Amino acid sequence: MRLLPPPLVLILLILMGALRLVWPGAVLLPAPLNWLGLLPVALGVLLLLQGSGLFRRIGTNIKTFNEPGVLVTDGPFRLTRNPMYLGFLLLLIGVAVLLGAATPFAGPVVFAAASQFIYIPFEEKALRAKFGEAYEAYARRVRRWI
Repeated sequence: MRLLPPPLVLILLILMGALRLVWPGAVLLPAPLNWLGLLPVALGVLLLLQGSGLFRRIGTNIKTFNEPGVLVTDGPFRLTRNPMYLGFLLLLIGVAVLLGAATPFAGPVVFAAASQFIYIPFEEKALRAKFGEAYEAYARRVRRWI
């Protein structure tokens, strides 16, 4: 069984909170500066809702390791090929900022690495196999992240 991104994010959020309590490291952003984390949290949630909502409206698969149904290129996918991964990453960065300490930033780093080296390459391979040149043309027009 492969770990999907939403459960990974939940696990990382829990670990980030635990790290803040048990081993916070240096305080990077004391209150009230840590409240700046609300901005990336809000942007991340917005990207997640837009991307998943578009997938739902179109009726295509949203699960990372299942076969893609439709090549989605509108909405937030016009700006980034991976708005939902970017949304999760922004959410994790925002929470790390809200927590204000150094060690919770391990969460966004772990998620970025999992996305960059596991999730996204798997999806790109499946998209190339299913949509061929249409996906290649899209990949040339739109960046992987931002």
